Amino acid sequence: MTRPGTPPSLPDTAKKTRIFVWVLLTVLIGLGLIWYSVFTLGKPAPTAARPAAEAQLVREDSHRTTSPVTEKAQLVEFLDFECDACRTAQPIIEELEKEYGDRVTFVHRYFPLPAHRNSAAAALAVEAAAQQGKYRQMYTKMFETEPQWGNKQESQALVFRTLAQELGLDLAAYDDTVADDRTKERVKEDIADGTALGVTGTPTFFLNGTKIPLDTEAQFRQLVAEAVR
Repeated sequence: MTRPGTPPSLPDTAKKTRIFVWVLLTVLIGLGLIWYSVFTLGKPAPTAARPAAEAQLVREDSHRTTSPVTEKAQLVEFLDFECDACRTAQPIIEELEKEYGDRVTFVHRYFPLPAHRNSAAAALAVEAAAQQGKYRQMYTKMFETEPQWGNKQESQALVFRTLAQELGLDLAAYDDTVADDRTKERVKEDIADGTALGVTGTPTFFLNGTKIPLDTEAQFRQLVAEAVR
């Protein structure tokens, strides 16, 4: 029997060391899978570009942030979470959702730009959160924190994982979803549709199937208002 104050025996210390090492290895392997999934998402797809005739502006699994009983218009946004213009547009879109959400279906689609080192990782993180019912909460956090993690060359996957933790997500499930090929394909499908539809930058908006400009906020609001009259 070990008396109070007596240091643990050597076998106990070794056992604790082994446990610590195994836990550390598990974490590192999980982070490695996240890094690999983000890295491979950024690689060009081996298949040919999607023909415009096969592109869909909205798919069944596209993220709809409003669900009006009677739809008078549909506004689709192709966005990049590392895009300053998208972050600037976000509060405007949210105001329009509150004003016209009972008549307009607002749809988000991923379009991470190759020039943005962590935009693909951000899209994977948001999609992983969406699989746990926290799409809106995660994309809001992404835009709120983008000034801190955007425009960096090193991977921000750990930052995104911290955001997931703050939202109370199941982190094991989050890690699995981020590393899942199906999640990468989900994001790539949005990119393929956007590219075939002529999207070259973000944010790009389609109102009732027609690409519309974002020259001024007043003009943009007017176009949406006219669509529901």
